[in-house]
Amino acid sequence: MTVMDDWVTAACAELGLDPAQVPVPVVLDLAKEVAHQVLRPGAPVTAYLLGLAVGRGADPADAAARLGALAGTWPVELGADRPDDTPA
Repeated sequence: MTVMDDWVTAACAELGLDPAQVPVPVVLDLAKEVAHQVLRPGAPVTAYLLGLAVGRGADPADAAARLGALAGTWPVELGADRPDDTPA
């Protein structure tokens, strides 16, 4: 087991969730794409939004793909080349 596996298992136990239902690679890939294409603080917020969508019945892989596609088309002038704390 990795530290990530240990963390996910412990966090799931705390929240009453099944760790087998946590698509860690999907979430990490999405967070990386948002952090690089949009802005770093957008990564954890997007992961939260993904969790909300999944909690409401969305397929995790589909929702992550849709958000990843959105991040991939995010205009550069609105995203990654601007410092994280600069207002839009």
